[in-house]
Amino acid sequence: MLEQRIQQQFFDSADLKYAAAEAMTRPLAQAVHVILEAITNGGKVLACGNGGSAGDAQHFAAEFVGRFERDRPGLAAISLVTDTSILTAIANDYSFEQIFAKQVHALGQPGDILLAISTSGNSPNVLAAMDAAHEKEMTVIALTGKGGGHMGERLFETDIHLCVPHQRTARIQEVHLLTLHCLCDGVDTLLLGDEDGDA
Repeated sequence: MLEQRIQQQFFDSADLKYAAAEAMTRPLAQAVHVILEAITNGGKVLACGNGGSAGDAQHFAAEFVGRFERDRPGLAAISLVTDTSILTAIANDYSFEQIFAKQVHALGQPGDILLAISTSGNSPNVLAAMDAAHEKEMTVIALTGKGGGHMGERLFETDIHLCVPHQRTARIQEVHLLTLHCLCDGVDTLLLGDEDGDA
């Protein structure tokens, strides 16, 4: 029984990845071009999310600043989830809802990108970060699931919505990780040429 349940998890994840490939390939390609334009013009990517999505924000920034699969100069990306002094100061002095927005106001510039990650699309602090990014004339790339929630409703025409077509958080997170790898691979391919990774 347990082994069957485990096997079904793999099958469900694989089925969703096929469905997501159909729904997300075009907006993913658009996101790669938008990110590349930003970083080649001196901009940067600010990434945020909560819980597992916070881990994804850190993962993305690490692979941009360090490397993905091929050596290249570091690319400008900052995870907004990692500085506990900033996070606790803002949460204590203002509210938890402002922990990302205050950083976007301080660090963001016109032409930068906000990578906003939320499986539900309803995280209040991520929504506030989106509003701050729009005020700073930044482009928002939203990673969501469950139909996109309030994040989907707040996107501008110039923003990009990467919405996983599923309702279950675990499945959405699995595709979010693949999505981030696709972004990294796409940017590297446009910068370095089409070549298989060696790592």
